[in-house]
Amino acid sequence: MKIKNAKVIVSCPGRNFVTLKIETDAGVYGLGDATLNGRELAVASYLENYCIPMLLGKDPRNTEDLWNYFYRGVYWKRGAVNMAALSAIDLALWDIKGKLLGTPLYNLLGGKSRERVLVYAHATGKDSAEALDSVGKKLDLGFSAVRVQAGVPNVPASYGVARGEGPYEPAAPGLPHEESWDTPRYLRFAPKLFQNVRDAYGDDVLLLHDVHHRCTPIEAARLAKDLEPYRLFWLEDPVTGELQEGLRLLRRHSVTPVAIGEVFNSVYDYTSLISEQLIDFVRMPLSHGGGVTHLLKLAAFAGIYHVQMGFHGATDLSPVNLAASIHFDLAVSNFGIQEYMPHPEVVNEVFKVNYRFERGTLSIDDTPGIGVDIDEEQAARYPYQMACLPVARKLDGTLTYW
Repeated sequence: MKIKNAKVIVSCPGRNFVTLKIETDAGVYGLGDATLNGRELAVASYLENYCIPMLLGKDPRNTEDLWNYFYRGVYWKRGAVNMAALSAIDLALWDIKGKLLGTPLYNLLGGKSRERVLVYAHATGKDSAEALDSVGKKLDLGFSAVRVQAGVPNVPASYGVARGEGPYEPAAPGLPHEESWDTPRYLRFAPKLFQNVRDAYGDDVLLLHDVHHRCTPIEAARLAKDLEPYRLFWLEDPVTGELQEGLRLLRRHSVTPVAIGEVFNSVYDYTSLISEQLIDFVRMPLSHGGGVTHLLKLAAFAGIYHVQMGFHGATDLSPVNLAASIHFDLAVSNFGIQEYMPHPEVVNEVFKVNYRFERGTLSIDDTPGIGVDIDEEQAARYPYQMACLPVARKLDGTLTYW
Protein backbone atom coordinates (compact mmCIF):
# COMPACT_ATOMS: atom_id res chain seq x y z
CA MET A 1 0.00 0.00 0.00
CA LYS A 2 1.24 3.46 -0.91
CA ILE A 3 0.32 7.09 -0.36
CA LYS A 4 -0.84 8.30 -3.76
CA ASN A 5 -1.93 11.86 -2.94
CA ALA A 6 -2.19 14.42 -0.17
CA LYS A 7 -3.76 17.85 -0.03
CA VAL A 8 -4.04 20.77 2.40
CA ILE A 9 -7.50 22.23 3.00
CA VAL A 10 -7.55 25.72 4.53
CA SER A 11 -11.00 26.87 5.59
CA CYS A 12 -12.47 29.56 7.84
CA PRO A 13 -15.90 28.56 9.19
CA GLY A 14 -15.79 31.21 11.90
CA ARG A 15 -12.03 30.83 12.33
CA ASN A 16 -9.16 29.35 10.32
CA PHE A 17 -8.45 25.62 10.26
CA VAL A 18 -5.76 23.74 8.32
CA THR A 19 -6.62 20.12 7.51
CA LEU A 20 -4.29 17.61 5.88
CA LYS A 21 -5.92 14.83 3.84
CA ILE A 22 -3.72 11.85 2.94
CA GLU A 23 -5.06 9.42 0.30
CA THR A 24 -3.85 5.88 -0.38
CA ASP A 25 -3.97 3.64 -3.45
CA ALA A 26 -6.35 1.39 -1.47
CA GLY A 27 -9.04 4.08 -1.51
CA VAL A 28 -8.65 4.89 2.19
CA TYR A 29 -7.84 8.41 3.38
CA GLY A 30 -6.99 9.99 6.71
CA LEU A 31 -7.30 13.49 8.18
CA GLY A 32 -4.91 15.45 10.37
CA ASP A 33 -5.22 18.86 12.03
CA ALA A 34 -2.39 21.27 11.10
CA THR A 35 -3.93 24.43 12.57
CA LEU A 36 -1.50 26.90 14.14
CA ASN A 37 -3.45 29.93 15.34
CA GLY A 38 -2.26 33.07 13.56
CA ARG A 39 0.34 31.19 11.47
CA GLU A 40 -1.91 28.88 9.47
CA LEU A 41 -0.48 29.57 6.02
CA ALA A 42 3.08 28.97 7.21
CA VAL A 43 2.14 25.39 8.10
CA ALA A 44 0.11 24.95 4.92
CA SER A 45 3.06 26.09 2.81
CA TYR A 46 5.49 23.81 4.65
CA LEU A 47 3.20 20.83 4.09
CA GLU A 48 2.56 21.58 0.43
CA ASN A 49 6.10 22.45 -0.60
CA TYR A 50 8.18 20.07 1.50
CA CYS A 51 6.25 17.36 3.32
CA ILE A 52 3.71 16.14 0.77
CA PRO A 53 6.28 15.51 -1.99
CA MET A 54 8.24 13.39 0.51
CA LEU A 55 5.11 11.46 1.57
CA LEU A 56 4.13 10.26 -1.90
CA GLY A 57 4.93 6.59 -2.46
CA LYS A 58 5.46 5.85 1.24
CA ASP A 59 3.60 3.07 3.06
CA PRO A 60 1.08 4.84 5.36
CA ARG A 61 1.08 1.98 7.85
CA ASN A 62 4.66 2.70 8.92
CA THR A 63 3.77 5.41 11.41
CA GLU A 64 6.89 5.07 13.55
CA ASP A 65 9.30 5.23 10.62
CA LEU A 66 7.47 8.11 8.97
CA TRP A 67 7.39 10.06 12.22
CA ASN A 68 11.17 9.78 12.49
CA TYR A 69 11.55 10.57 8.78
CA PHE A 70 9.93 13.95 9.36
CA TYR A 71 11.64 14.57 12.72
CA ARG A 72 15.09 13.00 12.73
CA GLY A 73 15.32 13.35 8.98
CA VAL A 74 14.83 17.12 9.21
CA TYR A 75 18.00 18.93 10.18
CA TRP A 76 16.11 22.03 11.43
CA LYS A 77 14.10 20.16 14.04
CA ARG A 78 11.16 21.13 16.20
CA GLY A 79 9.60 24.56 16.14
CA ALA A 80 5.88 25.33 16.01
CA VAL A 81 5.50 25.18 12.21
CA ASN A 82 7.51 21.99 11.69
CA MET A 83 5.81 20.15 14.55
CA ALA A 84 2.30 21.24 13.57
CA ALA A 85 2.93 19.80 10.11
CA LEU A 86 4.40 16.58 11.51
CA SER A 87 1.47 16.28 13.92
CA ALA A 88 -1.01 16.52 11.06
CA ILE A 89 0.83 13.85 9.10
CA ASP A 90 0.90 11.52 12.09
CA LEU A 91 -2.79 12.01 12.92
CA ALA A 92 -3.79 11.32 9.32
CA LEU A 93 -1.69 8.15 9.24
CA TRP A 94 -3.25 6.84 12.46
CA ASP A 95 -6.67 7.67 11.01
CA ILE A 96 -5.81 5.55 7.96
CA LYS A 97 -4.51 2.73 10.15
CA GLY A 98 -7.72 2.60 12.16
CA LYS A 99 -9.84 2.57 9.00
CA LEU A 100 -7.74 -0.21 7.45
CA LEU A 101 -8.16 -2.34 10.57
CA GLY A 102 -11.80 -1.42 10.99
CA THR A 103 -11.43 -0.16 14.55
CA PRO A 104 -11.55 3.18 16.39
CA LEU A 105 -8.26 4.85 17.27
CA TYR A 106 -8.55 4.13 21.00
CA ASN A 107 -8.30 0.39 20.32
CA LEU A 108 -4.91 0.94 18.66
CA LEU A 109 -3.69 2.75 21.80
CA GLY A 110 -4.44 -0.06 24.24
CA GLY A 111 -8.22 0.02 24.36
CA LYS A 112 -10.40 1.94 26.78
CA SER A 113 -9.25 2.78 30.29
CA ARG A 114 -12.58 4.61 30.87
CA GLU A 115 -15.91 5.06 29.10
CA ARG A 116 -15.93 8.87 29.00
CA VAL A 117 -13.51 11.71 29.66
CA LEU A 118 -13.85 14.50 32.19
CA VAL A 119 -13.80 17.95 30.56
CA TYR A 120 -13.65 21.49 31.87
CA ALA A 121 -15.55 24.55 30.68
CA HIS A 122 -14.48 28.18 30.35
CA ALA A 123 -16.27 30.69 32.59
CA THR A 124 -15.40 34.33 31.97
CA GLY A 125 -16.62 37.77 32.85
CA LYS A 126 -15.70 41.41 32.51
CA ASP A 127 -15.60 41.56 36.32
CA SER A 128 -15.87 39.22 39.30
CA ALA A 129 -19.68 39.32 39.44
CA GLU A 130 -20.04 38.46 35.76
CA ALA A 131 -17.48 35.64 36.09
CA LEU A 132 -19.40 34.17 39.04
CA ASP A 133 -22.59 34.22 36.99
CA SER A 134 -20.76 32.45 34.16
CA VAL A 135 -19.55 29.73 36.55
CA GLY A 136 -23.13 29.11 37.61
CA LYS A 137 -24.27 28.75 34.01
CA LYS A 138 -21.53 26.19 33.31
CA LEU A 139 -22.52 24.19 36.37
CA ASP A 140 -26.13 24.24 35.18
CA LEU A 141 -24.94 22.64 31.93
CA GLY A 142 -23.50 19.75 33.92
CA PHE A 143 -19.84 20.68 34.12
CA SER A 144 -18.10 19.78 37.36
CA ALA A 145 -14.81 21.42 36.35
CA VAL A 146 -14.60 25.09 35.35
CA ARG A 147 -11.73 27.38 34.35
CA VAL A 148 -12.41 30.86 35.72
CA GLN A 149 -11.05 34.06 34.14
CA ALA A 150 -12.22 37.61 34.87
CA GLY A 151 -11.37 41.16 33.96
CA VAL A 152 -8.93 42.78 36.38
CA PRO A 153 -10.08 46.14 37.79
CA ASN A 154 -8.35 49.11 36.12
CA VAL A 155 -6.65 46.88 33.54
CA PRO A 156 -7.90 47.54 29.99
CA ALA A 157 -7.81 43.91 28.78
CA SER A 158 -7.51 40.55 30.50
CA TYR A 159 -6.71 37.16 28.98
CA GLY A 160 -9.73 34.93 28.54
CA VAL A 161 -12.32 37.71 28.63
CA ALA A 162 -14.33 38.46 25.48
CA ARG A 163 -14.05 41.94 24.02
CA GLY A 164 -17.77 42.02 23.22
CA GLU A 165 -20.76 39.70 23.29
CA GLY A 166 -20.36 36.01 22.54
CA PRO A 167 -17.61 33.52 23.38
CA TYR A 168 -13.98 34.51 23.84
CA GLU A 169 -11.86 34.43 20.68
CA PRO A 170 -8.40 35.99 21.06
CA ALA A 171 -7.45 36.06 17.37
CA ALA A 172 -8.77 39.11 15.56
CA PRO A 173 -8.83 39.97 11.84
CA GLY A 174 -5.76 41.65 10.41
CA LEU A 175 -2.44 42.37 12.08
CA PRO A 176 -2.02 41.89 15.86
CA HIS A 177 -3.77 44.39 18.09
CA GLU A 178 -2.09 45.48 21.32
CA GLU A 179 -3.44 44.92 24.83
CA SER A 180 -2.33 46.50 28.10
CA TRP A 181 -1.51 44.50 31.20
CA ASP A 182 -0.59 45.08 34.86
CA THR A 183 0.64 42.08 36.88
CA PRO A 184 0.56 43.64 40.40
CA ARG A 185 -3.13 44.47 40.06
CA TYR A 186 -3.79 40.95 38.77
CA LEU A 187 -1.92 39.36 41.70
CA ARG A 188 -4.08 41.31 44.15
CA PHE A 189 -7.29 40.47 42.34
CA ALA A 190 -7.00 36.74 41.52
CA PRO A 191 -7.18 35.36 45.11
CA LYS A 192 -10.28 37.50 45.80
CA LEU A 193 -11.91 36.14 42.66
CA PHE A 194 -11.47 32.55 43.76
CA GLN A 195 -12.58 33.28 47.29
CA ASN A 196 -15.79 34.65 45.79
CA VAL A 197 -16.23 31.54 43.62
CA ARG A 198 -15.75 29.19 46.57
CA ASP A 199 -18.12 31.24 48.73
CA ALA A 200 -20.76 31.08 46.01
CA TYR A 201 -20.44 27.47 44.84
CA GLY A 202 -18.68 25.54 47.59
CA ASP A 203 -15.75 23.17 47.65
CA ASP A 204 -16.93 20.41 45.28
CA VAL A 205 -16.41 22.33 42.03
CA LEU A 206 -13.07 21.66 40.34
CA LEU A 207 -11.59 25.11 39.66
CA LEU A 208 -8.86 25.91 37.14
CA HIS A 209 -7.14 29.16 36.17
CA ASP A 210 -4.81 30.21 33.35
CA VAL A 211 -2.07 32.76 34.11
CA HIS A 212 -1.00 32.65 30.43
CA HIS A 213 2.74 32.97 31.08
CA ARG A 214 2.44 36.46 32.59
CA CYS A 215 4.26 36.06 35.91
CA THR A 216 7.92 35.95 36.82
CA PRO A 217 8.85 32.88 38.89
CA ILE A 218 8.62 34.70 42.22
CA GLU A 219 5.32 36.32 41.22
CA ALA A 220 3.99 32.92 40.18
CA ALA A 221 5.11 31.42 43.50
CA ARG A 222 3.30 34.17 45.41
CA LEU A 223 0.14 33.65 43.37
CA ALA A 224 0.20 29.87 43.73
CA LYS A 225 0.68 30.20 47.49
CA ASP A 226 -2.12 32.78 47.81
CA LEU A 227 -4.47 30.46 45.89
CA GLU A 228 -3.79 27.40 48.05
CA PRO A 229 -6.84 27.93 50.33
CA TYR A 230 -9.12 27.61 47.28
CA ARG A 231 -7.75 24.21 46.25
CA LEU A 232 -7.39 24.73 42.51
CA PHE A 233 -7.43 21.67 40.29
CA TRP A 234 -4.59 23.36 38.45
CA LEU A 235 -2.84 26.66 37.83
CA GLU A 236 -1.97 26.80 34.14
CA ASP A 237 1.17 28.33 32.62
CA PRO A 238 2.10 30.34 35.73
CA VAL A 239 5.44 31.20 34.09
CA THR A 240 6.70 31.09 30.54
CA GLY A 241 8.09 27.67 29.74
CA GLU A 242 11.46 28.70 28.30
CA LEU A 243 13.03 29.07 31.75
CA GLN A 244 12.27 25.71 33.27
CA GLU A 245 14.22 26.54 36.44
CA GLY A 246 11.41 28.95 37.27
CA LEU A 247 9.18 25.99 38.11
CA ARG A 248 11.67 24.89 40.76
CA LEU A 249 11.21 28.18 42.58
CA LEU A 250 7.43 27.93 42.37
CA ARG A 251 7.45 24.33 43.64
CA ARG A 252 9.49 25.29 46.70
CA HIS A 253 6.79 27.72 47.79
CA SER A 254 3.47 26.11 46.89
CA VAL A 255 1.61 22.83 46.50
CA THR A 256 -0.94 24.25 44.04
CA PRO A 257 -0.95 21.81 41.06
CA VAL A 258 0.69 23.16 37.91
CA ALA A 259 -0.23 22.54 34.25
CA ILE A 260 2.02 23.74 31.46
CA GLY A 261 2.90 23.34 27.82
CA GLU A 262 0.16 24.22 25.34
CA VAL A 263 2.92 26.03 23.38
CA PHE A 264 5.41 23.14 23.77
CA ASN A 265 6.01 20.80 20.83
CA SER A 266 8.37 18.04 22.00
CA VAL A 267 9.01 15.62 24.84
CA TYR A 268 12.31 17.46 25.26
CA ASP A 269 10.40 20.49 26.53
CA TYR A 270 9.23 18.33 29.42
CA THR A 271 12.14 16.13 30.47
CA SER A 272 13.32 18.18 33.46
CA LEU A 273 9.82 19.32 34.41
CA ILE A 274 8.62 15.72 34.66
CA SER A 275 11.71 13.99 36.06
CA GLU A 276 12.04 16.63 38.79
CA GLN A 277 8.26 16.49 39.42
CA LEU A 278 7.89 20.24 38.88
CA ILE A 279 4.52 19.95 37.15
CA ASP A 280 1.35 17.90 37.49
CA PHE A 281 -0.30 18.08 34.06
CA VAL A 282 0.89 18.00 30.43
CA ARG A 283 -0.91 20.52 28.21
CA MET A 284 0.81 19.93 24.84
CA PRO A 285 -1.87 19.01 22.25
CA LEU A 286 -1.70 16.22 19.70
CA SER A 287 -1.81 18.64 16.78
CA HIS A 288 1.23 20.62 17.98
CA GLY A 289 3.24 18.00 19.83
CA GLY A 290 4.00 15.43 17.16
CA GLY A 291 0.70 13.57 17.01
CA VAL A 292 -0.21 10.23 18.54
CA THR A 293 3.21 8.65 17.97
CA HIS A 294 5.06 11.26 20.03
CA LEU A 295 2.41 11.89 22.70
CA LEU A 296 2.21 8.17 23.51
CA LYS A 297 5.87 8.31 24.47
CA LEU A 298 5.39 11.48 26.50
CA ALA A 299 2.34 10.07 28.29
CA ALA A 300 4.27 6.91 29.23
CA PHE A 301 7.18 8.98 30.52
CA ALA A 302 4.87 11.31 32.45
CA GLY A 303 2.98 8.41 34.01
CA ILE A 304 6.11 7.10 35.68
CA TYR A 305 6.24 10.38 37.66
CA HIS A 306 2.50 10.57 38.41
CA VAL A 307 2.07 13.42 35.93
CA GLN A 308 -1.30 13.39 34.15
CA MET A 309 -2.44 14.40 30.68
CA GLY A 310 -4.55 17.56 30.28
CA PHE A 311 -4.63 18.40 26.57
CA HIS A 312 -5.15 21.90 25.25
CA GLY A 313 -8.51 21.84 23.49
CA ALA A 314 -9.59 25.36 22.62
CA THR A 315 -11.50 26.27 19.46
CA ASP A 316 -8.23 27.22 17.76
CA LEU A 317 -7.84 23.49 17.04
CA SER A 318 -10.19 21.65 14.70
CA PRO A 319 -12.65 18.84 15.48
CA VAL A 320 -10.09 16.38 14.08
CA ASN A 321 -7.76 17.20 16.96
CA LEU A 322 -10.54 17.11 19.54
CA ALA A 323 -11.76 13.69 18.39
CA ALA A 324 -8.20 12.29 18.38
CA SER A 325 -7.70 13.73 21.87
CA ILE A 326 -10.81 11.94 23.15
CA HIS A 327 -9.52 8.63 21.76
CA PHE A 328 -6.18 9.26 23.47
CA ASP A 329 -7.85 10.32 26.73
CA LEU A 330 -9.98 7.18 26.78
CA ALA A 331 -6.95 4.97 26.37
CA VAL A 332 -4.07 6.25 28.52
CA SER A 333 -4.07 5.35 32.20
CA ASN A 334 -2.73 8.73 33.38
CA PHE A 335 -5.49 10.87 31.90
CA GLY A 336 -6.40 13.87 34.03
CA ILE A 337 -8.82 16.21 32.27
CA GLN A 338 -9.61 17.53 28.78
CA GLU A 339 -10.20 21.17 27.87
CA TYR A 340 -13.49 21.59 25.99
CA MET A 341 -14.72 24.65 24.15
CA PRO A 342 -17.60 23.77 21.81
CA HIS A 343 -17.07 24.87 18.24
CA PRO A 344 -19.73 27.18 16.74
CA GLU A 345 -22.45 25.45 14.72
CA VAL A 346 -20.96 26.73 11.45
CA VAL A 347 -17.95 24.45 12.03
CA ASN A 348 -20.25 21.44 11.83
CA GLU A 349 -21.09 22.44 8.27
CA VAL A 350 -17.48 21.65 7.35
CA PHE A 351 -16.63 18.84 9.76
CA LYS A 352 -18.77 15.79 10.52
CA VAL A 353 -18.03 14.89 14.14
CA ASN A 354 -18.52 11.67 16.09
CA TYR A 355 -18.18 12.81 19.71
CA ARG A 356 -20.85 13.83 22.20
CA PHE A 357 -20.96 16.05 25.28
CA GLU A 358 -23.05 14.91 28.24
CA ARG A 359 -23.05 16.25 31.80
CA GLY A 360 -19.44 17.37 31.98
CA THR A 361 -17.94 14.54 29.93
CA LEU A 362 -17.15 13.70 26.31
CA SER A 363 -17.60 10.31 24.68
CA ILE A 364 -17.00 9.10 21.14
CA ASP A 365 -18.51 6.42 18.93
CA ASP A 366 -16.79 3.36 17.43
CA THR A 367 -16.29 4.73 13.91
CA PRO A 368 -12.98 3.31 12.61
CA GLY A 369 -10.00 5.63 12.83
CA ILE A 370 -10.44 9.08 14.34
CA GLY A 371 -13.99 9.24 13.04
CA VAL A 372 -14.19 12.87 11.87
CA ASP A 373 -14.75 13.68 8.20
CA ILE A 374 -14.57 16.92 6.18
CA ASP A 375 -16.92 18.24 3.52
CA GLU A 376 -14.55 19.84 1.01
CA GLU A 377 -17.30 21.66 -0.85
CA GLN A 378 -18.51 23.28 2.34
CA ALA A 379 -14.92 24.06 3.35
CA ALA A 380 -14.43 25.93 0.08
CA ARG A 381 -17.35 28.21 0.98
CA TYR A 382 -15.30 29.66 3.85
CA PRO A 383 -12.00 31.00 2.47
CA TYR A 384 -9.03 31.88 4.67
CA GLN A 385 -9.18 35.18 6.52
CA MET A 386 -6.04 36.51 8.12
CA ALA A 387 -6.33 36.77 11.91
CA CYS A 388 -3.63 37.21 14.55
CA LEU A 389 -3.30 36.78 18.29
CA PRO A 390 -2.72 39.95 20.35
CA VAL A 391 0.52 41.49 21.58
CA ALA A 392 0.66 42.59 25.23
CA ARG A 393 2.39 45.56 26.83
CA LYS A 394 2.62 46.61 30.44
CA LEU A 395 0.97 49.90 31.36
CA ASP A 396 4.30 51.70 30.91
CA GLY A 397 4.60 50.36 27.36
CA THR A 398 7.08 47.51 27.98
CA LEU A 399 6.39 44.49 25.82
CA THR A 400 5.43 41.43 27.90
CA TYR A 401 4.14 37.90 27.35
CA TRP A 402 0.62 37.70 26.03
